[in-house]
Amino acid sequence: MTEQLPQSQAEVQALARLAGDEFVGAVDGIAAIHRAISDRVFTAVRAGVGSAADPVKVVHDAITESVYAVVGGTGYVVGEMASAVQVPGLPAPSRTVWGAGFLAAVQGLIGDALEDDAPILASPMTIRVDGAPVPAEQLAAHVPVPTTKLVVLLHGLVETEHAWRLGGRPTYGERLEDDLGYIPVFVRYNTGLHISENAAQLDALLTRLVEQWPLPVHEICLIGHSMGGLVARSACHRAEQSDAVWARSVRQVVCLGSPHLGAPLEQFVHYAAAVLDRLPETRPLSTLLRRRSAGIRDLRQGSLVDEDWRDRDVDALRAEAVREVPLLAGADHYFVTATVTHSPKHPLGKVIGDGMVLRGSGSGVGRSRRIGFDSGNGLHVPGANHFSLLNHDAVYTALHGWLSGTPHHPVQLDTLGS
Repeated sequence: MTEQLPQSQAEVQALARLAGDEFVGAVDGIAAIHRAISDRVFTAVRAGVGSAADPVKVVHDAITESVYAVVGGTGYVVGEMASAVQVPGLPAPSRTVWGAGFLAAVQGLIGDALEDDAPILASPMTIRVDGAPVPAEQLAAHVPVPTTKLVVLLHGLVETEHAWRLGGRPTYGERLEDDLGYIPVFVRYNTGLHISENAAQLDALLTRLVEQWPLPVHEICLIGHSMGGLVARSACHRAEQSDAVWARSVRQVVCLGSPHLGAPLEQFVHYAAAVLDRLPETRPLSTLLRRRSAGIRDLRQGSLVDEDWRDRDVDALRAEAVREVPLLAGADHYFVTATVTHSPKHPLGKVIGDGMVLRGSGSGVGRSRRIGFDSGNGLHVPGANHFSLLNHDAVYTALHGWLSGTPHHPVQLDTLGS
């Protein structure tokens, strides 16, 4: 309890201060939009009535600037006061399901900036057991009977390890433990960081885990949802280059709804930010969109290595081609896609896919890019959305077959449930 209270207090204070800062930032953005619009209006009025409009503009600007200063200042003061409030007995938000979910959303949006502005809210990658962080060296102590097989589960953007329990059902990790003897390793990470940065943390984490595991690790399966699949691929590439021991034990890499060729929403936002930047009235909105985290930006093309972003203009419209990263040699790679429609050929299914990722991107097949998945190592789930893949019976059936070596027979698209 002595450790929990300081952690709780630090997180709550940091969240309160962050809320105050974001409120002030929002007020400043609104003020900038107001100022740009009023400047354009007064410019038009001055063209009609001449310098007679100048005194009115001076008074208008003085009043509005004062109002926004008072409102913004109030928000700052409230944030500072709230951050000083003592909350004895309150559990740390990061240790609760809802608190962790809120922090995950904040990290996904601005997690890279939090490392400097509020490091307590930008926790490093950790293994989690019942919501609590457990050092890799101590995980075996939380396992009733360790085995030689590990399944590592990596959540997606703005998610936590709790996301795997979608619908309150047992997770893939728990089911694989009961059915096939795999020890589930649930990982939580700051999804606002670059994918390659999280991959470096995963490489280090798995190195420690395998080195300290009480038995030789013969099999590792990596399962990643959305961004988690990209982090898994990036970590495998990094580990293969450095000849990390854990990479030699990887037998399967499974990507569930991962945007290997990029995510359309991030691609849209990238161009929208450039368009909004052209007018002073909409420039604050462009500034807001451009605050999105490094992790989100990496989803535009599915960037997996440092070279894709280091020393580059992240807002450039015509960015250089993403570096293609080969699949880990010696491991089997699988992919799962979904469409909200019951037929992937339906026009709506082609346009929005699972709501976040298009089928071609999830399977790694595009007009100019091809990741290299074996087409026979895939599953398509119709009538499902992006988050359905976190806990879906059809997906688990495929996982069980892939990990047990049982041949997987493709299922007719119109027979799968959602």
